[in-house]
Amino acid sequence: MSQRILISGAASGLGLALARRYADAGWRVFLTDVDAAALEQAVTALDAGDRVRSQILDVRSADDWAAARDACVAAWGGLDVLVNNAGVATGGSFARTPIEDWDWIIDINLKGVIRGAATFVPLFTEQGHGHVVNVASLAGLVNPPLMASYNVVKAAVVSLSETLRFELEPAGITTSVVCPSFFRTGLASSFRTPDPAVRQLMDRLVTASDIPAERVAATIQQQIAAERFLILTDRDGRVAYAVKRFLPPLFNAMVRRRGKRLLDRVAAANAAAASAE
Repeated sequence: MSQRILISGAASGLGLALARRYADAGWRVFLTDVDAAALEQAVTALDAGDRVRSQILDVRSADDWAAARDACVAAWGGLDVLVNNAGVATGGSFARTPIEDWDWIIDINLKGVIRGAATFVPLFTEQGHGHVVNVASLAGLVNPPLMASYNVVKAAVVSLSETLRFELEPAGITTSVVCPSFFRTGLASSFRTPDPAVRQLMDRLVTASDIPAERVAATIQQQIAAERFLILTDRDGRVAYAVKRFLPPLFNAMVRRRGKRLLDRVAAANAAAASAE
């Protein structure tokens, strides 16, 4: 029988690109998402017959996660790979970011990953095998300014993944963490920020990227097969992470220089908006 994978946030963007690659490779693919209409369209687009299943899943709901696990067991007898992909984005100056935005992104991007892993790790332990794949971000490794809430949750996902890596290995469970930089995705549509200039920057970075989600998905698929722990999906990300690790003075100088330009731009935009009120 073909292997089995469940992907959260699979109705669009990277999640859908991953689902397509695994369906094309003959896997049984379980798509989950909070958007019912988009999920239905995604299943139709894959056109992989009974190898594809779908279910509404809000990663903030422990009941939804339990229902997805039970569906995997009932239909397939278990699961081989869990991809915690669903996420949203926040940004803006730390002083202006409301606590509600912190609560929102922590509940989805961090606790959603925790809930997913907590739901499936006992099943993987019972099976004696399984692979937990957590989608974080390069932001969780390099921590750029004006993205405090996003950086924090992604760094926490990296930390959780490293903890699980060593804790779960004796049970036969593999862990990977994916840290892409900017690529073309729908993440900007969920972006929350108190700073209009930061929103414009986010839109530009995502739109201007020449990296499609399909290319990122191809790299992830290859690295999952190789059971690689840290998956850096593009050259810019690998360079940035290497500079931070091995040339910290250079990295700090780069971040300060680029950060100052961003901070000045945001301050000017906020001042202009305030004067126009």
